[in-house]
Amino acid sequence: MGISSGKGPRVAVLMGGHSLEREVSLVSGQACSAALRGKDFQVFELDAGRDVIQRLSELRPDFVFNALHGRWGEDGSIQGLLEWLRIPYTHSGVMASALAMDKQRSKHIFSNSGLPTAPGFVIEKSGLLTSHPMDKPYVIKPINEGSSIGVFFVNPKEDPPLEVASDMPSTLMVEEYIPGRELTVTVMGKKALAVTDIITQNWYDYDAKYKKGGSVHEVPAKIPKIIQEKCLEYALSAHELIGCRGISRADFRWDESLGLAGLILLEINTQPGMTPTSLVPEQAQICGIKFDDLCYWLVEDASCDR
Repeated sequence: MGISSGKGPRVAVLMGGHSLEREVSLVSGQACSAALRGKDFQVFELDAGRDVIQRLSELRPDFVFNALHGRWGEDGSIQGLLEWLRIPYTHSGVMASALAMDKQRSKHIFSNSGLPTAPGFVIEKSGLLTSHPMDKPYVIKPINEGSSIGVFFVNPKEDPPLEVASDMPSTLMVEEYIPGRELTVTVMGKKALAVTDIITQNWYDYDAKYKKGGSVHEVPAKIPKIIQEKCLEYALSAHELIGCRGISRADFRWDESLGLAGLILLEINTQPGMTPTSLVPEQAQICGIKFDDLCYWLVEDASCDR
């Protein structure tokens, strides 16, 4: 556990954990810890293991900065624990975290509220082994993972039976593949910041997100004004519909050939990547918000009962 010599409030930065996004979380946590030390907080880096309750109880921080990604850190689990301990924490609360992480339920909320979503449904993994559940191309993904982990693209040349990885969960989501550009929007508090166009050679999978040279971020995106405005509007609506707090990031696909009708909201992330070169800090920087100020704002916004 790393400790700083700052004189300000005590902040425990939760990172690592047990999810498939552990390594990314460690990078986010270390970057946020360095930024908060620069703001004179007493920073404690805490790898969230099985003893996290004991360690937090002993540490007694004034705030928790949640830098966990994926299951247990992003799905309401750690948020419920922090509510029980009554330690103010950053980002979204229990309900919003659980809803956003569950792609089926969040999609239901979005579509029922008039936001454009991709046609799709939930299916048992066993149902994919003998026939295609919809016309190709389509996408198969876990209901409750992030960072494109476990996403499987079925192209038009695929024939049954499908080879679905053995470690995929038993229940999966199947969605129509939306061609076109990958756009994303950060919401900070009650404001949508900017639109980033994520440029990749193939599609925005885990390697494109995190490997050097895997993608190029064009921010602000060079897109028509109406598409930009709708991205910002939809992202803020999704943030508020789910009940998010702090920051969130909404991801879109846009089929240019269809104009506005081709803009589709994919999902919302309540614990987006937080390194100085991640999508959220890049958008904040465009809006004049430095990385250390963004981290400081998140701690200032921290609370219980979120």
